[in-house]
Amino acid sequence: MLKKSIPFFLFFSISFSFFSQEEVKPRTKLTKFLSKSYYSVNFGGIFYPFSNDNLIDGYQTGTFSRNIFSGRLLLGHKFTDNLSLQFGTLRPASWFKYDNVNNIGYERSVWINAWSLSLKKDFNINQNTSFYTEAGIANLTRFGFSINDKVIYEDAHYASLLYGFGMQHKLNDTWRLSLNGTFLPKSSKHNQPSISQVSLGFEYHLQQLDDKTANEYASNHYFFPDNILQLSYGTSAIGFGLNRFLGMSLKVGNFESFGIPVFWVGEVKAKHSLSLTYQRLVYRTKKIFSLDWGASVTYFQSELGEENVFAFSIFPVLRFYILRKKGFDFYTHYSIIGPAYLTKSDIDDIKSGPKTTFQDIMGFGVFIGNERKYNLELRIMHYSNGNIFTRNAGIAVPIQFTLGKTF
Repeated sequence: MLKKSIPFFLFFSISFSFFSQEEVKPRTKLTKFLSKSYYSVNFGGIFYPFSNDNLIDGYQTGTFSRNIFSGRLLLGHKFTDNLSLQFGTLRPASWFKYDNVNNIGYERSVWINAWSLSLKKDFNINQNTSFYTEAGIANLTRFGFSINDKVIYEDAHYASLLYGFGMQHKLNDTWRLSLNGTFLPKSSKHNQPSISQVSLGFEYHLQQLDDKTANEYASNHYFFPDNILQLSYGTSAIGFGLNRFLGMSLKVGNFESFGIPVFWVGEVKAKHSLSLTYQRLVYRTKKIFSLDWGASVTYFQSELGEENVFAFSIFPVLRFYILRKKGFDFYTHYSIIGPAYLTKSDIDDIKSGPKTTFQDIMGFGVFIGNERKYNLELRIMHYSNGNIFTRNAGIAVPIQFTLGKTF
């Protein structure tokens, strides 16, 4: 149990320090923590030499399907200009597949996913170019497969060392281009081959505004609520069409996967849900964007077994204002990877995962009235652990109708 709690605890600690920094006035200025933070997006090739040697005796195939395209996303915080702590995930775009196992038509996939926490050290070559090394630990999860209830390649979940190196070129104070190499060693104990990734990407470093500009933004007429209290209700009677559309899994006519891939669905379905949510402004730009932190308590009842579950979560909220008019402000928002605790695990006898998980929310809404005191919102929710654990079927909460009050 302790081993399974470590990845969640690390991320919870990072999230807490992210949101608990001393408040800086006005909120058009970043907190001290955010002003030293960055995010990194990288895409490239991933290499993991799975073979028939990984399967149990009596099972093999002559062909494999590989798609080497992969990504790595990171959040970083700078202790100094040349030393950073990074947290993120690495995974292939699609899974490795064993084709036609034993020549009788069985096709099975192997999933891998690695969440990492690492230190990155930069060594300057000149004013704009640097070489870096990286070392840390990764939570590696592998989903194996079975045939006729017989395990052919077992699941695995363990802590692995992670190494990295690369080159970076600084375009300006905000943007850096990166060439990266990342490596996770082989584990004979867990029957796992090594994992290597070569990628290209960028780092975006947040920049603090000067006092004059920050004060100008803070004194403009655009509305950003300091606090929001919301009550939400949802029911599966209206279906999961929006969840499936945003997860690109909606069936329409001959299309089996109609939609756009920006959210998740989940095998466990909520029949009823009720949420109480509090959000507080952390940072805002001149007009378009704000960052809030939130805390919520959600009750839901599952569809199949009618199990009653409570979820407690803290989370970030990215809010984008799309339309500002005299009587309302229209926005969309996205909240991802909010640490959450569920009062039940493996709901409806589905492998939805342990009680420690993450909450994701996506929706749109309006602030209404001359003083924008009231809030209306539609949103969907999702709970899953991001493949940190080998049980991750996920939970889908359908559209919730939300009433809110700003103060």
